[in-house]
Amino acid sequence: MKKINISVTLWTLASKEVRRFLRIWVQTLVPPAITMSLYFVIFGSLIGPNIKPEVTDGFAYVQYMIPGLIMMSVITNSYANVVSSFYSVKFQKSIEELLISPMPNWTILLGFIIGGVCRGVLVGIIVFIVSLFFYPDFQIANPLLTVSVLFLTSILFSLMGFINAIFADSFDDISVIPTFVLTPLIYLGGVFYSINMLSPTLQSISKANPMLYVVNTFREGMLGVSDVSVVFSLGMICVFICILTISCLYLLNKGIGIRE
Repeated sequence: MKKINISVTLWTLASKEVRRFLRIWVQTLVPPAITMSLYFVIFGSLIGPNIKPEVTDGFAYVQYMIPGLIMMSVITNSYANVVSSFYSVKFQKSIEELLISPMPNWTILLGFIIGGVCRGVLVGIIVFIVSLFFYPDFQIANPLLTVSVLFLTSILFSLMGFINAIFADSFDDISVIPTFVLTPLIYLGGVFYSINMLSPTLQSISKANPMLYVVNTFREGMLGVSDVSVVFSLGMICVFICILTISCLYLLNKGIGIRE
């Protein structure tokens, strides 16, 4: 039997995933730009001037919002890309072609994750460019940390989307988690405010929200301020990436949610 070329198969699957969302860019790339523009207009330009810089660590409110809105876009788009793509493969029964091919399961997982990361990062860049129209003097405090968190977050939520797609039995199932879990956690994760504005009780509750650590670590990279420990947050993100990667590979190897 001829030995399979891993690099070729990975490139084929990953490029297919990237072309999939680029082909429908009007549905995948334009809506985040429009939605974030509305956030900047309503919260940044209309409400922002009434918020004192003291409650946002000395930054203008529109500037303080930028990292949170970028993270919100990255999380939702990297998650949505993988969950919709992999479930579509299951629904169309083309997953069987992947399973019977000589491709290792880790290659299948990596191909879908690359697609999710590419979309998440690309949308994040688009939102950042949009933000410059509302705050043109924005300067990134720590570019290395910013880029690292951007990619790690995309990987993390791409893996979450993959697990959601494995267990989903209908198209409704792939929208339940984003609607009822991710969205509330993101909005309550410090996207629009600092937890220092909250009472001690609410601050303690907020610290149980994992999105708080993701958003604030990215804010540390972009603005140089954070409400939580950056080292702890990065460690938590990396640990979850490892756990979810192992879980995804286990589910693929066992065929759970895939083989009937």
